[in-house]
Amino acid sequence: MATDSPDSSEPALERLFYHSERIRLVHWQEFSGAKTAVVLTGFVAVLAFVTGLSNLSRPAVTYDGPLAALLPWEPGVVQFTGVLLAFVLGALVIGLQRRKRLAWYLGLVTLPLATVLPLTTFQTTDIPLLLSVLVALPLLLVNRDAFDQRIELSSLQIASLSSIVGVVLYGTIGSYALQDQFAGLETWGDSVYYVVVTIATVGYGDITPLTTEAKWFSLSVILFGTGAFTVAIGSLIVPAIEKRMATAFGNMTPSELSLLEDHVLVLGHSDITESVLDELETEIDVVIVTRDVDDAAELNDRDVNVLTDDPTHEETLQDARVGDASGVVVATRDDANDVLAVLAARKANPEVRIVAAANDRQHVGKLEQVGADEVVSPTAIGGRLLGRSVLANESAESLFEDTDDA
Repeated sequence: MATDSPDSSEPALERLFYHSERIRLVHWQEFSGAKTAVVLTGFVAVLAFVTGLSNLSRPAVTYDGPLAALLPWEPGVVQFTGVLLAFVLGALVIGLQRRKRLAWYLGLVTLPLATVLPLTTFQTTDIPLLLSVLVALPLLLVNRDAFDQRIELSSLQIASLSSIVGVVLYGTIGSYALQDQFAGLETWGDSVYYVVVTIATVGYGDITPLTTEAKWFSLSVILFGTGAFTVAIGSLIVPAIEKRMATAFGNMTPSELSLLEDHVLVLGHSDITESVLDELETEIDVVIVTRDVDDAAELNDRDVNVLTDDPTHEETLQDARVGDASGVVVATRDDANDVLAVLAARKANPEVRIVAAANDRQHVGKLEQVGADEVVSPTAIGGRLLGRSVLANESAESLFEDTDDA
């Protein structure tokens, strides 16, 4: 026995002191995910604004950076880029929060431009901006898959934006071609400047048409430009107002939806979903998707996350970020809608766990066939509880407690 004890203790000692698996002390994904990339991009925007103002406020700026001799324009122009890029990055941060792919592409282009100022001046106060860009840019690249939302524009919005681009090109090329008929217009930069101040109806008077042809051309730029901008503003502002009205009726905003992660989607609203809320809302984020505006407004008053839309549409579930959800509960008042909702959820996220409630116990098998992982029949469960309660002479709540203890 004495000789066997050391041998028998060796496996125990090995398990105690020599672990084959590694214990992760830091979850790297939490510090290098999409949210971190968005926050860092916003930080770059703030630094770009502060750095740009700092350079503009200096009476004299030295240009000792490696890019100073390579710029095709005067280095003094770089002083304005910090502030201008700060506003551009601020707009891109909003798009990145909503996981827009276009914002991701533009971010990859704009972030390197933010390094032009520190690499031109190479001042000590500009180095933090350079370092923050070097950190934010790789994070955006690594989290490419997280920014997968497309910008959906109507045909009117596409046409209006295209008309703005067309008017700017028309005015820039046309004014440069007629530069001999304008006073103060010599370069392509002057042409762009002329088009902007003309469309904005500012007209500083530093560039003026000298001939009748140039005057008619300027008039056409004013008419086409103001018309295009008016249509564009209307086509972009009206949908934004409609979204705000939808929010007033209990709809989540795109920025709120973009923050959802590891949440539970509840498709439909009924007495059953109220019980689901009581069970889950203290443990995990819950989002209810319902087409009933009155129910959505009532839920919003109770600070419940709600999306007012058709839960049987795949696009709606994608807006509710079903791809990042930890589970889906399907419990509408109609089993036919439940089937469609299960199909939409399974197509949008093949890996998510789907639990459905069958109003008719005969439809349990159908819901399982279309992709539900678990189907619960409230009527069947209620009937069994009634039977056990009357036989055991106990309340239904105590039977639930016994089930939980088991």
